[in-house]
Amino acid sequence: CNIQVGDLYASGTISGPSPGSFGSLLELTWNGQRPLKFPDGSERKFLEDGDTVILRGCAVSPDVRIGFGSCSGTIQPSR
Repeated sequence: CNIQVGDLYASGTISGPSPGSFGSLLELTWNGQRPLKFPDGSERKFLEDGDTVILRGCAVSPDVRIGFGSCSGTIQPSR
């Protein structure tokens, strides 16, 4: 990985025009209008308390692969 201390990079969703290319939960659920259905039968329109989100990502070119491994967090109830 060629990232050095002090390097700055930005990340975000990379979405396309069709449902198969949407990159965020907000897009996938059409702003909460269409729930996302999971194999266990549960549905989500938005993240809920107790949900754990795991982000993994990388960018690849012919010469370099940049990745940050995994980053996870669990949604906590508001106080």
